[in-house]
Amino acid sequence: MEKTYFEKREINCIERTNGLLTEMPYFVRDFFIGVEMRTSPLTRLNYAYDLRVFFEFLALKVFRGKAVKDIELSDIDLITASDIEYFMSYLSHYEINGKYERCTETGKARKLSTLRSFYKYFFNKNMLKANVAAKVEMPKIHEKEIIRLDSNEKVDEIGDMLYVVDSGSGLTERQKSYHDATKLRDTAIITLFLGTGIRISELVGLNVEDFDFNTNSFVATRKGGNRAVLYFNDEVAAALNAYIAERNENTAIPKEERAFFISLQNKRISTRTVQELVKKYAKIVSPLKHITPHKLRSTFGTNLYRQTGDIYVVADCLGHKNVETTKKHYAAITEDIRKKAAMSLDLSGRK
Repeated sequence: MEKTYFEKREINCIERTNGLLTEMPYFVRDFFIGVEMRTSPLTRLNYAYDLRVFFEFLALKVFRGKAVKDIELSDIDLITASDIEYFMSYLSHYEINGKYERCTETGKARKLSTLRSFYKYFFNKNMLKANVAAKVEMPKIHEKEIIRLDSNEKVDEIGDMLYVVDSGSGLTERQKSYHDATKLRDTAIITLFLGTGIRISELVGLNVEDFDFNTNSFVATRKGGNRAVLYFNDEVAAALNAYIAERNENTAIPKEERAFFISLQNKRISTRTVQELVKKYAKIVSPLKHITPHKLRSTFGTNLYRQTGDIYVVADCLGHKNVETTKKHYAAITEDIRKKAAMSLDLSGRK
């Protein structure tokens, strides 16, 4: 039986992780075996990337002259909290594989979180004398303004973007040459993002059989591999049905291809292609904003929160396991809701 998109993605993550492990000290593999039952392949791949940077830092800045693979677990016991703080500073500007990188506050926090898990594992196994990573404070994450498409009395960037996708207005001549072949698919993709807040990984993983138009719903594979039923309105349904009719007429698509969204090569569309098509249309509508598929997800979340005022509904629709994650991103909108509630209050109580 052919593997699903998500099964293939997991296999790819596992293979890449195993490749990275060959570049690190032998004992690191024990950590990955230890966390395998409670982490996803993607999480472990991110762990591997983070630990590779850490061990290269140790070889370069702490154990000077010692190769990464020659670092022993006993060496890790020599690392102090100050060394890890030095590592966090190092992440502001470092070189890896001949390329210069910069870590954001979020990136630094993720790497420290990885180190905490790494140290905790070996400390709990009595293989390290101290969990020094736990003594290092997490970087302060400064809240950023939510970047999204706006839709209000003055501007309608959502409507403008859907118009551009449908009409091709503003596209270059080269882009227009492909537009007729992709506009129904692209409209369906943009509309699905805006109407459901689906993640890009969830979108590209959709299959034909995942949709039920009797209930205007579909099944998405969320982070962690959980399956969830999401619902969409009639506007989204119309865009999806128009695309399905075109897809069904395309005899060049192999019968065994079950992917819902198809590329011009008649196979499952890639995340890269989706990122590029969103960028292409968004630059025309809002050139000063860096609109990505995730920003379309933010647009959905913002609109849903403004209309319902219920952060728990937003968290559920976005697939956030912890409502605090949702609050962090949409707390600023609470002020708008408070103002709206105050303005609509009738002191007489007649309404």
